Amino acid sequence: MNITDPDACASLLAEVRACTLCRDELPLGPNPVLQLHPVARILIVGQAPGRKVHRSGLPFDDASGQRLRAWLGISREVFYDAERIAILPMGFCYPGTGTSGDLPPRPECAPAWRTQLLGHLPNLQTTLVIGQYAQRHEYGAGAASLTDLVRNWRKDWPRLVPLPHPSPRNNLWLRRNPWFEADVLPSLRTLVARLV
Repeated sequence: MNITDPDACASLLAEVRACTLCRDELPLGPNPVLQLHPVARILIVGQAPGRKVHRSGLPFDDASGQRLRAWLGISREVFYDAERIAILPMGFCYPGTGTSGDLPPRPECAPAWRTQLLGHLPNLQTTLVIGQYAQRHEYGAGAASLTDLVRNWRKDWPRLVPLPHPSPRNNLWLRRNPWFEADVLPSLRTLVARLV
């Protein structure tokens, strides 16, 4: 079976979307939210869906998604075109709410599905690594802080692009780090425009 075959990819996606591995740990039950097609050239790796995304079934269908699309300089239509952009968070289901925001992605998800799904993305040109959970996975547990990773965005450019989470909860970080909008976003928009 050719893993770049859209039918094989669709079959795997159906299997992932039917996953109940963490059912007993999820406050709203399983509802895996992801987007994938073998010809996608951009991969977005985030943490896990929030409550609103759990309800809609669309990745980044919230205020974070509005900001992320603005950062990328693309429309909603382009963002949700799986042939252009794949979206694989570290956890596919809403993990619940903790004391200071959503809980971390469930630890069972990435080991169960990530390698198989990434095998269906042979055309990737760049991976946008959003937030601390995705960055810890991509760069290792001993990686620099989120701010240092993002500040050194050119290090693995364009293969890996570390980004802060676009959540409104990060408004303070964005105000404290104006270089992000001034330096990183223009290059990111140019890269994305070339790949979509």
